[in-house]
Amino acid sequence: MLKHREANPLAVFGLRRLEHCPPHFTRVFIDKLVSEKAITDWIYENLSGRFYFGEYYKTSTENVAYIETLVGFEIPGEASMFSLVVDTVNQPVW
Repeated sequence: MLKHREANPLAVFGLRRLEHCPPHFTRVFIDKLVSEKAITDWIYENLSGRFYFGEYYKTSTENVAYIETLVGFEIPGEASMFSLVVDTVNQPVW
């Protein structure tokens, strides 16, 4: 993490953010209230593992399709930390 004056090799080579969510990632579903950049910037600054950020299509029990925002983490502890902090990061500025 650069704020601790050390470069993350995954970030240097552009390998932190994945284009797909592997099955072994711990998944966190959120309601996105701010821009994607605000959330991913927080992840880049405060966490060190690989992650996925994107849309996830679900179907309700009444067969109605809807979209949720999915954030997946390779390290389960980072998913826990993100889950605890996401409400402070994901607040719209009025």
